[in-house]
Amino acid sequence: MGTTQLESVPEPKYWHLKTVLTEALDSEFSVGEILPNERDLAARFGVARATLRQALEQLELEGRLQRRRGVGTTVAPPRVGVAVGTEQHIWPGTATDAWQPVDSTVEAPSAAVAAALEIGHDQSVHIVRRSRMTHGQPVAAELLYIPEASVPELSAIDAPSGPARARAVLRELQRLELEGQDSAVELGSARADDAKQLDRLPGAPVLVVTTRFFAEGRTAALSVATYRADTCRLTFGDSGGVEIHQDPERRAS
Repeated sequence: MGTTQLESVPEPKYWHLKTVLTEALDSEFSVGEILPNERDLAARFGVARATLRQALEQLELEGRLQRRRGVGTTVAPPRVGVAVGTEQHIWPGTATDAWQPVDSTVEAPSAAVAAALEIGHDQSVHIVRRSRMTHGQPVAAELLYIPEASVPELSAIDAPSGPARARAVLRELQRLELEGQDSAVELGSARADDAKQLDRLPGAPVLVVTTRFFAEGRTAALSVATYRADTCRLTFGDSGGVEIHQDPERRAS
């Protein structure tokens, strides 16, 4: 089987159009401004409307455009910088934590979660659901998995359900001495429940940050946080020196 020389593959027309549109957005339009309709844009750039739609969809995925029902396509603001970690190790739910608790349930873990926590499939875990808002918009949803062994003194009577239950689980977790944590970031697609919480369509691109918290020589908790890839960039460390975003020339105001 022969090999394909990528250099010889022509650039798709919609991708070239996306580049041209990006330059137009930077030079001719301001944040929040409504773009002309598809017919006028297609005529201006001399392309078919199908090609234009592909380019607009790509720009929407990259967070450059927003489509609002009843309004049209508008220029999106720069991505919001969202700090997801510091140089210090801290438990979820501490005073400097920007997450808001939603609820907490006790369920059997999936095989992947059980393996990450190094527990058996028959051992239940507390699943704490939390959300994060920035400038009034949802930017992340989190599932925090905590083995029952990490919070042995938790009383269901004191906090039966809802945010109060979630806070109670986190308070009990903080009784342990945190020995360390590690994190990994990968690109993913929004699941149905995450998409609803993040006000996105299922399958929309997201950044998934997985963090393990260690105490008493084991994994005491596992966090899976899903961030909108179109509206935020992630910063790490106290100085925020490392950023994840698709266009290094763009900066949040």
